[in-house]
Amino acid sequence: MLKKVDHIGIAVKDIESALKVYRDALGLKHEGTELEESRQLQAAMLDCGGTHVELLQATAPDSIISRFIEKRGEGIHHVCFEVDDIYQTLAALKAAGLRLVDEEPRKGVGGTLVAFIHPRSTGGVLLEVAQKTEKQPSTGSG
Repeated sequence: MLKKVDHIGIAVKDIESALKVYRDALGLKHEGTELEESRQLQAAMLDCGGTHVELLQATAPDSIISRFIEKRGEGIHHVCFEVDDIYQTLAALKAAGLRLVDEEPRKGVGGTLVAFIHPRSTGGVLLEVAQKTEKQPSTGSG
């Protein structure tokens, strides 16, 4: 069902400062930054040998990323797994008793289809599943 770890989402207060670490100091390739107005965040995707680091900065004080940082501080927000068929994956996860944040997939960063699995059913880790679409490069989702 899961193909590989696609990316690790990291909540940051300031993408430009975080890029100085991940891009400049660690040498990861910055593949682009995208504004997701509907989710009130900005996401920068960096490649690390086919797996990605996704830096997530809030664009509104009441956004999910703002609330996450306020409660837990900067750090790992979620782990995303690539799947071939997100609809089949969601049905299987639900049948296995996992609590879904998203019953239906939605558009993610780079045009992927994404859905989240609630951390209360995964030992405290927010998980994301993502299906790549033909229109977007292999850079992960949101």
